[in-house]
Amino acid sequence: MSSRRGRPRSADADSAILEATRAALGELGWSKLTMGDVATRAGVAKTTLYRRWTAKSELVVDAVAVLFDELELPDRGSLAADVEGVVLQFAALLERPETKTALMAVIAESTRDEALRTRIRASIVDRQKRLVLLGRERAQARGELPREPDAAQAARTADLIFDVIAGAVVHRALVSAEPVDQEWARTFTTLLLDGLAAAHG
Repeated sequence: MSSRRGRPRSADADSAILEATRAALGELGWSKLTMGDVATRAGVAKTTLYRRWTAKSELVVDAVAVLFDELELPDRGSLAADVEGVVLQFAALLERPETKTALMAVIAESTRDEALRTRIRASIVDRQKRLVLLGRERAQARGELPREPDAAQAARTADLIFDVIAGAVVHRALVSAEPVDQEWARTFTTLLLDGLAAAHG
């Protein structure tokens, strides 16, 4: 048996709490969302929430991270098709009210909270870099991208790729509030892979 004190955490309870958080965000928005409201919706005691999440912002980050974990990178046969596909998936995720509300709110809160920035990086950013690593590995296997023998440089390149893709889609969808459709995804992919001159061609 586990030697931890207290009752073991239930995966079903965690799932219900995170789902309740997303539902409350969609209905109430960030400012009106409370830990008590989430506990009531999830059918758990408020103390259950506070044992794992010490603040609303932490709870919201974890609730949104689950949604980002749904992103996939099926092999579409080429690097360009893979990039277009993940851009459209990401944009569709950002269109969901609970994702949009939560992401904008926690980013705003994180400007004043270093611990929250760290949690966002660990729970969302670092976990989703898996898509870049997988896409790059496939492209290298196809001969579309060169392999980088220096591991540190390869890691920096992966970070840059992630920043460019995620930054462009978030800005387009949430800041400019413009559609990320097939045409935009295709033009963006051309710019990313072939450069500015090609995108104007």
